[in-house]
Amino acid sequence: MAVRPVLVLPDPFLQRPSAKVGTVDARALALAADLLDTMRDRPACVGLAAPQIGVGLRAFAVDVTGHRKARSCAGELVLFDPELLSSASPQLAREGCLSIPDLTGDVARATEVVVRGIGIDGGERVVHADAFEARALLHELDHLDGFLFLDRVSSAHSVYRRKVYR
Repeated sequence: MAVRPVLVLPDPFLQRPSAKVGTVDARALALAADLLDTMRDRPACVGLAAPQIGVGLRAFAVDVTGHRKARSCAGELVLFDPELLSSASPQLAREGCLSIPDLTGDVARATEVVVRGIGIDGGERVVHADAFEARALLHELDHLDGFLFLDRVSSAHSVYRRKVYR
C-alpha cells in the first residue's frame, strides 16, 4: 500500500514494547502491506518490524530469499503477534539494522528457532528456522519488545561503524 519512513535511533518509539494485534482485519492487512512495501524498497533489507515504521503493534515482515547466509527460508513472511517457542545453539555474528544505519554489532543469537504467530490469512503459522533466518526472526522479535541490536551486543568493543552503505 505504501512505502513508509523508517524511524532511526534515538527515536524513543523504537524502545517501546508493542501491543498485540489480536484480529487480522483490514487495518492489520494494510499494516502488512506497508511492512512489505517498505522492506522491498530498501536494498538488502531482510526484515522490518511495525515499530520501525511508527506502529506500536506486534507485527513484522521477514524475507531472507537469496541471502548468501540463509539455509532455511520461509519466503516472504508477515507474522502478527509472534512468539518464540524454542531456541537453541547461540552463535555470535554481525548484525545491522535500518533503524541504526551507521553501525553494526556482534550479537549472540540462537541459530535454531521455532516461532509461532498469525499469518495474513488469519491462521496460525509456525516457522522452523535456522542460521540467518533464525537471526532475522529474533532481531524482529526484539523490535516488538522495544530492544535494538545495540541492547544485545556482546560488549562495547563489539560495535562498528558500517563500512558499506547499501
